[in-house]
Amino acid sequence: MGNHILIIDDEKNYLLILEAILEEEGYSVTALGDPAMAMTYLEESEVDVVITDMKMPGMTGQEVLESVRRHHPHIPVMIMTAFGTIDRAVEAMKSGAFDYITKPFSNDEILLSVRKALKLSHAERQNRLLRESLAEKFGKETILGNSKAIQDVLALAGKVAPTRSNVLITGESGTGKELVARAIHIASDRKDMPFVSVNCMSLNPGVLESELFGHEKGSFTGAMALKRGRFELAQGGTLFLDEIGELSLEMQVKLLRVLQERVIERVGGTETLAVDFRLVAATNKNLQEEIVAGRFREDLFYRLNVVNIHLPPLRERREDIPILASHFLRKFSLENNREVHGFTAGAIDYLSAYEWPGNVRQLENVIERCVVLSSRDVIDVEDLPPELRDEEMQFKSAVDLLPLKINLSETLEKIEAALIRRAMVHSGFVQVKTAEMLDVSKSLLQYKLKKYKITAKN
Repeated sequence: MGNHILIIDDEKNYLLILEAILEEEGYSVTALGDPAMAMTYLEESEVDVVITDMKMPGMTGQEVLESVRRHHPHIPVMIMTAFGTIDRAVEAMKSGAFDYITKPFSNDEILLSVRKALKLSHAERQNRLLRESLAEKFGKETILGNSKAIQDVLALAGKVAPTRSNVLITGESGTGKELVARAIHIASDRKDMPFVSVNCMSLNPGVLESELFGHEKGSFTGAMALKRGRFELAQGGTLFLDEIGELSLEMQVKLLRVLQERVIERVGGTETLAVDFRLVAATNKNLQEEIVAGRFREDLFYRLNVVNIHLPPLRERREDIPILASHFLRKFSLENNREVHGFTAGAIDYLSAYEWPGNVRQLENVIERCVVLSSRDVIDVEDLPPELRDEEMQFKSAVDLLPLKINLSETLEKIEAALIRRAMVHSGFVQVKTAEMLDVSKSLLQYKLKKYKITAKN
């Protein structure tokens, strides 16, 4: 993965200082004093981050920013400015700058900002590569992410896709269960046949039976014509039953019979019809707990759970948040004919730190809202909805995710460890800055790091 940084500044001393600081961290650096030459260089080279001075002869930092946003919108731009011209840097932020640094700057300050910019740049690149590779394997509609958790999901989906086995997809609401089901279908030998989706929770039992099995003309009041059900419509393809934990016990018996015998009868009919479909089911419930409670049949569970794919909640794969946010930003910018190109460092921090009780679906809705309502071409903190910026609401969101019966001492330790890890991420893993963020002494922080086996820089 690239770590190539382009620095543009007509002051040679700052070029040399920045070049030395960044190269010492292991980054590849190109330092240029001529902005026009730098724009030509960008056309010919792979660059991950641009750092430009604001005030330069011939071409200002604002003009550099506008050129990069226009021709290379995936590259974050950091602005350097003298203390007396911070107002111009703030204006640059509104125009799409990722961050700004005031001269003179501290090494920690510049390195932290560069790390955040590289994180976003890498997310953009991974997003493009993932879309291309996953589109080739699963088609255009699939779940994105570069975390080990989601890569394990995609590997298992790819392995089971060519088989005829039933699949049960589990996970919280909004994690993308239907996208995984569609990906399995597209990667199977049934891809040219129908993918039929049914949400078992959205229909009452009587309507659901007619939807699944179909009905004969005149079989009940309002049945004005023959209707083929979803079992028939999925012939040769894939049937996706979402929220299968909501099926009544009576419907569970009927579904089990279909899976065992592969035949159906329409409601009000007597003709036996053979059906051939691959079943993929999904639920946000723990079906084994439902079995113990007498609400779900054990024999049906084992029919469904031949292969289980569990989708982790978004809060357990935070490294995927910039990738997903970038994907949704591009999607909704195109749909709404808006030119919104990226996020500021602060916005990415808030997005990455939030608990996301609604998971990927909630993130998607938030990004759509930002694209529609923002008046700038970059999403900043103030564009985010209040619940993401309100710390009290964030804590309530996190607490609401906890079970009612918990070990208080263990839970508080887990929360403390999570807060320390989050602060470390935001501070670039620098102990002094982490301690400042948490308002604790460095010695106490070091004790906590050792206690929770967390590593950080000195």
